[in-house]
Amino acid sequence: MYEDNEKTAEREGSFRERRGGSKRNTVFKKKVCKFCTQKTEPDYKNPEALKRCITERGRILPARITGTCAKHQRALAREIKRARTIAYLPFDKQA
Repeated sequence: MYEDNEKTAEREGSFRERRGGSKRNTVFKKKVCKFCTQKTEPDYKNPEALKRCITERGRILPARITGTCAKHQRALAREIKRARTIAYLPFDKQA
């Protein structure tokens, strides 16, 4: 039973090395909410600011990528949807 655990650990380590990952813990910089630091709110009337939070295919970027807090991420999604309805932003990217 103990030998099986060693073999599993060896396989996991080799898998991690094959994938190019490292075994040590990396420290990353915490993303801060742009709206909290600037003390602003997302607004559908400002499509240039909203375009930064949309992919080139028209999808809303998640908070883990943009760094927005949960409160502003919900407001951002609401304002993007409003801007799409009023035609300030496209629903999808035209080919």
